[in-house]
Amino acid sequence: MFAFKYFTPTKVVFGRDTEKQVADLIREFGGTKVLIHYGGGSVVRSGLLKRVTDALDAAGIAYVTLGGAVPNPRLSLVYEGIELCKREGVDFLLGVGGGSAVDSAKAIGYGVYNGGDVWDFYDYKRKAEGCLPLGVIMTIAATGSEMSDSSVITKEDGLIKRGYSSDFGRPKFAIMNPELTMTLPDYQTACGCTDILMHTMERYFTNGGNMEITDAIAEGLMRTVMANAEILVKDPKDYDARAEVMWAGSLSHNGLTGCGNDGGDWMTHKLEHELGALYDVAHGAGLAAIWGSWARYVYKNCLPRFKRFAVNVMGVEPAGSDEDIALKGIEALEAFFRRIHMPTNLRELGVNATDEDLVTMAHKCAVGVGGAKGSARLLNEADMLAIFRASV
Repeated sequence: MFAFKYFTPTKVVFGRDTEKQVADLIREFGGTKVLIHYGGGSVVRSGLLKRVTDALDAAGIAYVTLGGAVPNPRLSLVYEGIELCKREGVDFLLGVGGGSAVDSAKAIGYGVYNGGDVWDFYDYKRKAEGCLPLGVIMTIAATGSEMSDSSVITKEDGLIKRGYSSDFGRPKFAIMNPELTMTLPDYQTACGCTDILMHTMERYFTNGGNMEITDAIAEGLMRTVMANAEILVKDPKDYDARAEVMWAGSLSHNGLTGCGNDGGDWMTHKLEHELGALYDVAHGAGLAAIWGSWARYVYKNCLPRFKRFAVNVMGVEPAGSDEDIALKGIEALEAFFRRIHMPTNLRELGVNATDEDLVTMAHKCAVGVGGAKGSARLLNEADMLAIFRASV
């Protein structure tokens, strides 16, 4: 195992009707003028936005609003939010919705606090020295942004999707009411479950350090997500299944499942970022579409981990060669994706990529990771292109 630091300062308020506590929580963390940042119409249609603004009105907390956060959140809206905050004297951010609204709010917080061009952080030219404080009300279990240090933004000019991680961006509080996720389309629920799995798997398939307790937590989390994802296919209103998935989403990306290893592989995410940037696909679906091709490309270099995953997570019988067991585990996960109506290749994702597109994505991915990246196997641009081609 490797030495590690584990830092999770977010106050979690979990359960039914917890959004009613939003004003008290904002006040607890010093907010006096709030930017409420949200996505599309679902937050409005469900009445959640009005419940939030009514609560702030009743508490005498001033606020302004900025909607429009979309999947693969855009840099242009971040710029708009930064200027709005400066103009209105905002001192606290409230992200309401899914990971896109939260990631966008984090980026706005970096821009307001640090000045200059916020894209510098996502382009790895600067490191943030702080972030405007923020809280979140989650309406989807997926990205884990409510407790994570990460934020992913897409720059429209050049279609560049990049992530930035800093402890300054961890939310002060996260309100998590599983009932708020019940209005999601089934597809988005499945995308969220996939993203949760991938956050754990990115940390699991490594060649650098492991702890038995961390592995056991990660494996239990993955089994729990898969079991409850299948329950939600049949009964989207199952509160307990929603709650299990929602809490798993937070634990999958707050650092817990990476304690003691080398930080994870992350190449499935990096490859998907290029899919999301070029084709604007749902993040979870993009991950599912690329994962099998990545796994088959790297498993021989990380065989003990793939064998353990197959046996301990996917329930494969430990009979036969290690390679056979590992491949059966990969096949079993792809079968799970199909059962929850997730794609397992680009065709099923609805992406008809030309080879020129694949070459472009591989090049941009290599540039984004600084040439090569990966723990299960170190991948360079040629490897990335081979994985993209195998996923068609």
